[in-house]
Amino acid sequence: MSGIQSNEDQFRRLAENKNVEPFVMLNLLKFKKEGGKEAYFRYIKASGPFVEGVGAKVLYFGKANELLNGTEDWDIVMLVQYPSRKAFLEMANNPEYLKVHRLREAALERAVLYATDPVKFTAIVSE
Repeated sequence: MSGIQSNEDQFRRLAENKNVEPFVMLNLLKFKKEGGKEAYFRYIKASGPFVEGVGAKVLYFGKANELLNGTEDWDIVMLVQYPSRKAFLEMANNPEYLKVHRLREAALERAVLYATDPVKFTAIVSE
């Protein structure tokens, strides 16, 4: 089983989700030892027009350093905001993007992606 294999049930849930608001995709990425980092940066450059084309933007791109909790280490943490799930799926299903996506597959040993929705922090604190 690939460390970057898609979860088809969760993709289906994402497609069926009625929320039309912007959301943030959390990406936890581990590069392949040989050439993974370089291949991933080629993917970022090639995928940029597709990300921008659906109105998404990278909010944060950072190197994972000290692992303070847990045992699974990552190389990169990235947050990408999409205007909607529909926009993300439009990009993810674009045949031209899928050609570029092969660079990502070649670069990564494993990856975790979470579609996240904002939670009003003040509502939690005031309970």
